[in-house]
Amino acid sequence: MSDEHQRAPQEAGDRPEAGLRRSPMHDHHVAHGARFVEFAGWSMPLRYGSDLAEHHAVRQRAGVFDLSHMAELEVRGPAAAELLDHALVGNLSALAVGRARYTMICDAAGGILDDLVVYRRGPEDYLVVANAANASTVLAELEARAGGRAAAVVDATSAYGLVAVQGPRALEILQRLTRTPLGEVPYYGSVESAVHGVRALVARTGYTGEDGFELFVPAEDAGAVFEALLDTGRDAGVAPAGLAARDSLRLEAGMPLYGNELSREVTPYEAGLGRVVRLDKPGDFVGREALERRSALGPTRELVGLVATGRRAPRHGYPVVDEATGSTVGSVTSGVLSPTLGRPVAMAYLDPAVLAKSPGLAVDVRGELVAVELVALPFYRRPVRRERERA
Repeated sequence: MSDEHQRAPQEAGDRPEAGLRRSPMHDHHVAHGARFVEFAGWSMPLRYGSDLAEHHAVRQRAGVFDLSHMAELEVRGPAAAELLDHALVGNLSALAVGRARYTMICDAAGGILDDLVVYRRGPEDYLVVANAANASTVLAELEARAGGRAAAVVDATSAYGLVAVQGPRALEILQRLTRTPLGEVPYYGSVESAVHGVRALVARTGYTGEDGFELFVPAEDAGAVFEALLDTGRDAGVAPAGLAARDSLRLEAGMPLYGNELSREVTPYEAGLGRVVRLDKPGDFVGREALERRSALGPTRELVGLVATGRRAPRHGYPVVDEATGSTVGSVTSGVLSPTLGRPVAMAYLDPAVLAKSPGLAVDVRGELVAVELVALPFYRRPVRRERERA
C-alpha cells in the first residue's frame, strides 16, 4: 500500500512546511534529526541520516517507521461485513476476527481507487487502512456504497498513531515491550495488546518484505511507543527509518505503489493481483461485471520486473524499448539502485504480445539505452518459510 500520485519521496528540508498535517510523533522526529518531506498533505520524515543505512538496518536488523499519515477508517455495525463485501473486491465477511486482508476498492470499470488492508477486530467491527492521498475518496465511496445498510463509517485517522517495526529482529525487539506471545501471531494476524503499557492493535503486517509489526496506538501515546522501540532495541541495532528507505524496501519486495503501479487506469489483473478479486463470493460488488470480463479476456498489459546493467537506475516514466526495433513497448513505473542487490531494479508495464516474443529490452535512461533483463517479481524475498504468509 502507498499513496496516490506519490513518486519516490524528495527531500524538503529539516523543518516541515506550513499548512501540512503533522504526525503525533513529529517532535520526536525533530529530536532525532529527521529531514522532512511533503507526503499527501502530511509532513513526514524522509530520512534521519543515510537512506542506505536505514535500508540496510531493516534488512539486517530492524527499523522503526512512523506511518501515521495512513488513514484509519472504522466500519462498524450489524451490516459492516455486508457493506465491505459490496464495496471492496475481497470477501471480507469470511475474514476471521483477529485476521487482516490485503484488498482493493475499485470503480465500476474495474479501475483501482486504492489498495487497502482491512483488519477484523470483532464480529461487527472492521478497521480499513487506506493511503493518505486516497483517504477522502475511500471514505466517500464507503459512505456512498453503504446504501442504507446498518453500518457506520468513521474517519478515525486523527485518533491513531501508527508505528511499524520491521526487520529480522523486529519480533525480538517488540516482545520486550509486551507480554503477548508475538510468535503466535500469524502473518496478517492481529491481537489487542499492551505495548510499553499502551493499548494497541498489534498487527503482523508491513510494507518492506521483512517480518514485522504495525502498531495502532492512541495518537497521544505514539511518541512514547516510538521511543520505547528505539530504546529497547538499541543493542539489536534498531534504527529510525524514513519514507525514502520504505520506498526502496517495498520496491525490492515487488510491492506496488499507488500512483506508480496502481491507478484508476489499471485493474488488479494488470497489476498481477487478480488473486485479491473474489469473483466466487456471493452477491454483487462494485466493479464485478468489468472485472469478470477482464478475468476472462486476460490483462491488456502486465507488470514485470527488470534488472539493469551498470549503476543508473530506471525511474518512473522512463520508456522501455525493444532493442531490435527501437520501438517503445512499455513504461517504467518504479525504479531504484537496489541497496540489497547492488544493481538497478525496476517494475514496468509491458504488452503481453511483446513478452511473448521475448525481445531484448532496454530502458531509455535520459537518452542512453540501458540493457535490462526480465526477471520474476519480487526482486528480494526474505529467507524464511513462505507458506504462512497467506492472508
